[in-house]
This record gives sequence, structure tokens and C-alpha cells, in this order.
Amino acid sequence: MEKATGLGAGKWLTLIIIGLFGQFAWTIENMYFNVFLYNTISTDPGYIAAMVGWSAAAATLTTLLMGALSDKLGRRKIFIAGGYVLWGLSTAAFGYITPENAALLFPGANAAAAAAMMVVVMDCVMTFFGSTANDAAFNAYVTDVTDSSNRGRAESVLAILPLISMLIIFGAFDGLTQQGRWKEFFDIFGLAVSCVGVLAFFLVKDGPELKRADDGYFKNLVYGLRPDVAAKNPELYISFAAFCLFSVAVQVFFPYLIIYIQNYLGITDYALVLGVVLILSSAVSVVSGRFIDRLGKLRFVYPAAAVMLAGLTGMYFVRSSAGVMVAGTVMMSGYMMMAAALGANIRDWTPPDKAGHFQGIRMIFAVLLPMIIGPSVGAAVIRNSDSTYMELGQIKTLPTPEIYLAAAAVLLLTFIPVVYLRRRERGKNSADREENA
Repeated sequence: MEKATGLGAGKWLTLIIIGLFGQFAWTIENMYFNVFLYNTISTDPGYIAAMVGWSAAAATLTTLLMGALSDKLGRRKIFIAGGYVLWGLSTAAFGYITPENAALLFPGANAAAAAAMMVVVMDCVMTFFGSTANDAAFNAYVTDVTDSSNRGRAESVLAILPLISMLIIFGAFDGLTQQGRWKEFFDIFGLAVSCVGVLAFFLVKDGPELKRADDGYFKNLVYGLRPDVAAKNPELYISFAAFCLFSVAVQVFFPYLIIYIQNYLGITDYALVLGVVLILSSAVSVVSGRFIDRLGKLRFVYPAAAVMLAGLTGMYFVRSSAGVMVAGTVMMSGYMMMAAALGANIRDWTPPDKAGHFQGIRMIFAVLLPMIIGPSVGAAVIRNSDSTYMELGQIKTLPTPEIYLAAAAVLLLTFIPVVYLRRRERGKNSADREENA
């Protein structure tokens, strides 16, 4: 199977195009569905936490099922291409969810509550298609075509795609949301993602070493959930735990980021502010890729975490646009570097013949648990702050700076599994040197 060192321009372009347009859809889900729900339907943070949690559960279950199926069939292309087409269509459907339409469908229910629940349910549907295409198939495809010598570089490129996605959406399309033109906003990106799905039928080529698996589907489905498998792959599961704690810290503040900047800080030109943050932190992430491979993925986690902690602390104190640019750049740079290093480390320990299946296990630790725990922690912090305001006779709850301190506290826990992994790594290196002496 061709590896990253010999990918060539065509395959790198395939990774970037498919990865970027997938991130458009995930950016809208992770950041704009929250704003859409908050601005047009309900300001109750409980709905946001519920939406994030249920979609995380849908993403994890989908990735487990479809990742194992892609391994069983020995196919990635059909899942990527077909999934993207349906992913785009389901994204466009959000433009039709309004309290007015909910009242027509459920005349006896509270219109706002019914519409909020429609968003939650539709988010799960959209997530099913997205996780099939991106989390299960595309991530397995990336593992198929990379190796341990260059995954830091590959991950650092893939890690900036969410930032580039946010930059493009904030810079060119955020005005549609501020004008309340949500239907046009969702239609544009839904169509774009579906078109890339069609393009993927021609771009993606399954590797020649990817074969149909002989073992049973259901046996393969529960493979990574077996205690004996975890015991045989301790580094992989400890790496999952490290990524889980890191992701919980991110999810404490990330679902509320735009709402915080727009409503608590009162920064109306947040698209410009976030644009500067994303450009600078993307540049840092690309440069860091070479250092991740040279220094070692786990060694690189320490300075990356220190940078992110400094940024989170800064976000607690800053109140101006300039302050958010500085602190936000530091925070997001650390976030990108940690995501690249920890993600590459997981790929190194993933059994090659189970790449599709282990995407589902990864989702448990990287998405399901973080997106249930993190937003709930953030919502609890917000509710206990008593920061509210009155608008049109309704009391609205505001995210507060304490969410960044809570995120920093959780991030510190990441050091526990990372230190343990570093000790095992040093022990293995010492044993190898003694054996070769």
C-alpha cells in the first residue's frame, strides 16, 4: 500500500479536499447549530448540551458499526462518497426547522420546545451520515495511506482543516447567519458537501492491500471492546484515555465560544477576531508538524499543553477584541498541536488490519465521552454563574469566563496518561538498546 512519503500531489489533494469539506459540515454542526438554536429557538444551555451529547452518541455508534463494516467489506470509497452526498443533504435540511414549522407539525406542543427537539433529532441524522463518511471511512483511509514516520506531518495538515473551515465560514458566510438567513447558509454548505461526495467517487482509490476480511462482522464489531484486546494493546488504550481528557477540556468551552464572544464580551465583529486567531494558529500547526515527527509525539505534548493552558488562562482575563486575538491564538495553537501529536500517536498504535474498526473505539474516547461530559461541565459552570440578561421579556443565560478555567483544570488531567505512556516508551527504548548491544 502506498504510504505518505509517496502519496504524490493527487492523493494529497484528495486528502485535503475531502478533509476540508468534511470540516465545513462539522464546523457548522459544532459551532453554528448551537448559535442557530440559541438565536432562533431557545437560549436554554440544556438544549445545547443535549444536542452535543446525543450527536456524540450517534457519531460513536455509527463509527463503530460502519468502521467495522468498511473493514469487513474491504472498502472505503463507497462509504466516503455516498456518505458525503447524504451528509450534505441532511445539513441543508436544517434551514427548514423553525418554531413556525414545528407548530404546524406538532400543534399541541410548545413550538420552541418542539423545534429544539427537532434540531436535536436532525443533528443525530446528519451525524450518522457524517460519521459514516468522515469518522469511520475517511479516518481509516488516512491510516491506510500513512505510516509512523510521517503521521505527525500528515496530522498537522489535517489538524488545520477545521481552522481553515472556520476561517472561510466566518470570513465569507457568517454575515448570512447574522442577517438571519439560515436557510441560505445551510443550503450553500449542504450542496457543497454533497458535490464533494460525487467528486470522491473519482478521487478516492482503495489501497490494493485493503482486502475483504474473513472474520465475522459482529465478532469484528465488538473486537475493540473486549478486555483481552485492551490488555494486548495497552499503549493504544492509554493513548485513547489521553485524547479523551484533552477532548473533554476542549468541549467545556468550545460549544459556547461564539455565544460567549458575541453576547458576553459584546464583540460584534467576532468573525474578524476569529479569522486572525485561525490564520495564526493554523500557521503554527503546520510548522509544528515537522517537530512532532522529529522530537517524538509524546514529548511534544508537554510544550503543546503548556501553550494551550496559557491560552485558556488568557481567555479568562481578556475582554477586548485585541485581547481575544492574542489569547485565542495561543489557546488554539496549543489545541492544534496537542490534537496533532495525540492523534498521530493513536494512529501509530492502531493495528493496521483493524483501522476501520478502531475508528469507532477512538470515537468513544475522542467524541462520545468528551461531548457528553464537556458541554455538561460548561453548562453547569454557566448556570452557577447567574449571568443573565433580559430580552423581549425573556431571561437569557450567558456563558461566562469561568468556562476557560474549568477547561484548564480538566486539561491538567491529560498529563496523567501521557506521563505513564512516556515511562513505558522510555522503558521499551532502554530494553531495545540493551538487546541490540
